[in-house]
This record gives sequence, structure tokens and C-alpha cells, in this order.
Amino acid sequence: MTCLDRDDGITRSLQKQKVPFHEPGLQEIVDRGVRDGRLSFAGAGGLDGVVGSADVVFVAVGTPQGEDGSADLSNVADVARQIGRALAGEASRERPLVVVNKSTVPVGGGDYVSALIEEGAGGQGIARFEVVSNPEFLREGSAVHDTLFPDRIVVGADSRGPLEAMRALYEPIIDQTFPTGLDPRPRDAVPFVRTDLASAEMIKYAANAFLAAKISLINEISTLCELTGADVVRVANGIGLDGRIGSRFLNAGLGWGGSCFPKDVSALRAAAREYGQETPLLDATVAVNEAQHKRAIGKLRHHLPDPRGKRVALLGLSFKPNTDDLRGAPSLRIARSLRSLGATVIGYDPVAGKGAAALLHGGSKVVFDPYEALEGAHAAVLVTEWEVLRGLDPNRVATLMRDPRLIVDGRNVLDPASWREAGLRYAGFGRG
Repeated sequence: MTCLDRDDGITRSLQKQKVPFHEPGLQEIVDRGVRDGRLSFAGAGGLDGVVGSADVVFVAVGTPQGEDGSADLSNVADVARQIGRALAGEASRERPLVVVNKSTVPVGGGDYVSALIEEGAGGQGIARFEVVSNPEFLREGSAVHDTLFPDRIVVGADSRGPLEAMRALYEPIIDQTFPTGLDPRPRDAVPFVRTDLASAEMIKYAANAFLAAKISLINEISTLCELTGADVVRVANGIGLDGRIGSRFLNAGLGWGGSCFPKDVSALRAAAREYGQETPLLDATVAVNEAQHKRAIGKLRHHLPDPRGKRVALLGLSFKPNTDDLRGAPSLRIARSLRSLGATVIGYDPVAGKGAAALLHGGSKVVFDPYEALEGAHAAVLVTEWEVLRGLDPNRVATLMRDPRLIVDGRNVLDPASWREAGLRYAGFGRG
């Protein structure tokens, strides 16, 4: 397997077996693949040679959100044209090349890629190829686990041949026959979902939209819990035991961030607008999510009416645990709001601290010990539920902080009674 990237810095790092971002378990896989001679890395200039000898090419480039909310497919288009140029003059190729859209593209993206491959060939005779959609459902922070033990593998194509080729490629994962050292395995077998191109592309968007809506719903319920005296943690547990609902993605708090949910929900809304279709549920999903960081600021100001000159600690800066990804991170929005109110912001994250320091401008500071962040702080917001933050000692925290000694639990992962017994003011989301 050869992996290519147009960013020479990333390529050089991987050629030295240094993974340039934090993802648990990935470094070990890269080390083993390179050591066994099954994995290599090259710059984008090596695409021609790779395409000529490959049976399958995965297109896994970014599709960021455009100004109008739709997916920006310029990276996909560049790669598709390059593949077309590499296939030009290869009309005698024995087997068709399977081009896999791993990137998240709107419905119709497969046809778009096919047209661009033809365009890239410049009218010359071109080798046979088939475009398939194979959306990814990986969670940052557990991407290795999700790759090896996925809930399902979805492949969409408009002909049988590439579906069979993809089934053969994924066979060790589908049948769980690869060596893992785990006994028992998390899964016995993995469903292989065969569908048409358009349906596979829609599955990706619909899945992320559904999960985003689920989070926004429990956050809206959490507001009602605060007004009525109910505890959203108990409510979520009670409804999550219903098999039709399930317990995952029912954690009230600061809402969703990252790169996938925001851009995929936005792209789905933009696609609907192209057809003249309204999306009131998706619109509400986004509106509720955008209000969550304002709720955190409101909880701070309830106990700290005038934040000017006050020190506020942000505990956890990445958008979720076990990653250093800061894209769409609630911490950045909260920090901006606090600075606009005149507060001094001190951030801590076990992995993303260095990257956050470059983004938290305006006098904000990043430290590399959670207790250092809390020392002298009037208030703190737990933004990302890292294990090290779940395990903070409330008694020690109480000795470090200044009045009003407020803890805003943005993920509802702390025990309110323990923190209050230590002399701290605790404010969660929807906890009565």
C-alpha cells in the first residue's frame, strides 16, 4: 500500500515513521506496516506511477465547508483529474481501476468524479475505471478501533464488478479473520452493505445529521430539566435503555464540534436548498448547538456577573478526547467570548495545548498541567472530558481557586456532590 499526500511536510514526517497528529494506536500500525514492507509514503507527484500499478485507489482528501455551506470539492476535483491523466493512454489495461470516493461528497459526487477523470485524460484513450462510494464512519480518537471493528461497511456502485472487488478487499475485516491478539473480538462479523452510488453518499450525510440531531435534542431537553428540576443524566439513562433510542450520543453539555458534524450538516442543508427543500429539523439542530456555548457563558456570569480582570480556566481544548484536533472546538468559541468580556483565559489540554496556543490569541495562555490552570482561577469550564480531567481532586482544586470557585461542567462528567462538598460551586447542564 502506498499513501500519497500533497503536503510535503506530512509526507516527510510519515516517511520517518512519525505520525503528524494524535490518534491512539496509529503509530504502532504505521511502524509495523513500514517494517514489514507493506506500507510506503510518497508525495502527490508519485500518483502517476501508483495509478499505473494499482487495482484500487482511495480518494481521501478534505471536503471543507464552502462559503455557502456546501462541500468544497476542489481537492477531490484535483485528484480526479490527476487520475485521469495517469490513465490516459492505458486503454489496454487488463482490469479496470476501482476509484473509491472515501472523501465525503454530496449525492452525485461519484458521477462528478467520473466526469473529471475523463476530463483529465484530455480526450486520449483511457483505461477502464469504475467509481464507487465507500463512506467512512470513523470517530477521531478511536479511528483505529473503528477501522478494524466497524459497525458496518457501506459500498455503493452502479455495477456489480467493483462491489465484488471491494468485498474481496474488505474480507479480513468483514469476516474478522485478521490477527488482533484480542479474545474475544469486539465483533463476530461486520455487515457489508451494498448499494447504489447515490444511496451510499446519502448514508454518510444522513448518519452524521442524525447523530448531530440526537445531541441537540438531549441538549434541548437539558434546558427543560434545569427549569423543572429534573436531572438530564437520569433522564438520558432512562430513555437510552429503550432499544429504539439507545444510550449513545445522549450526553448533554457543550454540544458537537469537530470538522465532520458541522460541515456535513451544513452540506446537507445546502443540497436541500438546491432542490428547493426546507430542512427545519436540521436548522433547529444547528441553532440548538450554537446556543450551547452561550449557555456556558450564562452559567459563568450567573456566579461571576463581571468577568473583567477575572481568571477563567478552560479545561480541555480539543473538540473531543483522544485527539489534538481543534477544528470546531467549543473551547475556541468560549475563549473568544470570555476575552470579549474582559476575562483572562488560561487553557489546558494534555495533547492539543501546543496547537491551541497558536489559536488562542488576545492574551490567553496555555499551560500543561491542569492544576496550574486552576491556580488562582475564579472559575473553570470543563470543555473536553479527558480522563485526566475526570480524575481531578476537588479538594485540591478548592485550595487553588479563588472565590466564587465555580466549576462549569460542560460535559456532565463530574460528581456534583463531591465538588460541592469540597466547597466549590458546581454548575452542570440540565442537572436540576
